[in-house]
Amino acid sequence: MIKPRLTRDIIAMRVAKELANKSYVNLGIGIPTLVSDFVCNPGPIIFQAENGLLNYGPLADELNPDVDLVNAGGQFLGNVPGMAFFSSDEAFAMIRGGHIDVSVMGGMQVSEKGDLANWMLPKRGVGNIGGSMDLAVGAKQVIVAMEHTDKENNPKLVRECSFPLTGKECVDLVITDLAVIEVTSSGLLIKELAPGWTLQDVQDLTEPHLIPSTDLKPLEL
Repeated sequence: MIKPRLTRDIIAMRVAKELANKSYVNLGIGIPTLVSDFVCNPGPIIFQAENGLLNYGPLADELNPDVDLVNAGGQFLGNVPGMAFFSSDEAFAMIRGGHIDVSVMGGMQVSEKGDLANWMLPKRGVGNIGGSMDLAVGAKQVIVAMEHTDKENNPKLVRECSFPLTGKECVDLVITDLAVIEVTSSGLLIKELAPGWTLQDVQDLTEPHLIPSTDLKPLEL
């Protein structure tokens, strides 16, 4: 029997729970871009995009979009009060200057030490680094939101990344369609499980050893 996994929306919703009020947050391409749909903006969370946006809100209705208003992933955004627009170099100055509290990024591989690979698939030989390297080292906290395995069901949480690295020992927390896992100096600490999944189920799809939290529990939203 194939057990159901969390949807991309649920992963994004769980990420949103990690974001503190008044924090400056950058959302990467893929699942991370969905996070802005699950918080109230403008206000408690200030979303920043490296293409020159600050304090934006949820994704827009694609039936009637403003074609000039997009996030870093090229998705249309709704127009909300309090948005600010500026140049990309100023956006990167914020990132490189350490003014981003949280970077939420997608991942192709995350190692047990928190190394991140998220910009190139060697089999395809193509990739786009974008602002990933700057965000991996410039943000105060890095959260990776991704599926737990690839399309061939191979683990994306690995002992050592085999794909080109984005950053070394930069990941703090990983939220997948199966679990919530914290990167610690002792290894990967699993804190929450998707409904219907056991620790052994998740371990079977994870290359490094998982350390169960003393209060391991079902995923909370």
